[in-house]
Amino acid sequence: MGRAYMAGMASEILTAPAASLSLPDPIRAVIFDMDGTLIDTEAAHRRAFVDTGDALGWPLADDLLLSMVGIHRDENERMLAQRLGPDFPLAQFYADSDALFEAAVDAGIPLRPGADLLLGHLARVGIPMALATSTAAPFAQQRLERSGLIDYFDIIVTRSDVERPKPDPEPYLLAAKRLGLDPADCVAVEDSHAGVRSATAAGIATVMVPDLLPATEELTLACTHVLPSLTDLRDLLRATD
Repeated sequence: MGRAYMAGMASEILTAPAASLSLPDPIRAVIFDMDGTLIDTEAAHRRAFVDTGDALGWPLADDLLLSMVGIHRDENERMLAQRLGPDFPLAQFYADSDALFEAAVDAGIPLRPGADLLLGHLARVGIPMALATSTAAPFAQQRLERSGLIDYFDIIVTRSDVERPKPDPEPYLLAAKRLGLDPADCVAVEDSHAGVRSATAAGIATVMVPDLLPATEELTLACTHVLPSLTDLRDLLRATD
């Protein structure tokens, strides 16, 4: 699935029904997802999965790949095994796809559009920032360091910190707890369906900036806003300062 197709889906997102929820006033903190929200790693993972599946003679269908977006690795492994059966070389698939992904990381994975602008704005106005990611430690911290983002975050909650990862609300509830804040005083920023469900179930006003997956009508209604980029979120927050 190419970027041009995703851009077409993004135009559909903007015509979805407007959410009736609102951002807290004041916003005490912003809790971000990482992969696909701040860093363009979901696209890199998808390329690694596609190339590895093709090389092994097990091409992966688009619907399977998209169903894995925003889901932690243990569940992704279960999904692949269930869908493809016992003959699928799961261990080899992950060894090879991990190698391709790490090569992409070493070459440099770009930030999502507007990430630096949004994070810089929040830092300038003094709003604390936390991270709630399905990536395990220490890989999440390493990814943030390589991207130059780690110093923005007061709190980092990884897959290693929770028993029940996204779409369960535990990651966002833990991030708010570590910030010392009521979830209702925070804003979450997410790109995936699982992430939006996690944040909204935690009682956090959620802004979705879709990456590989478009917003459904259900998720659009659950979010305060569905925006095409993080730059648009920066502009929205500046207008309310």
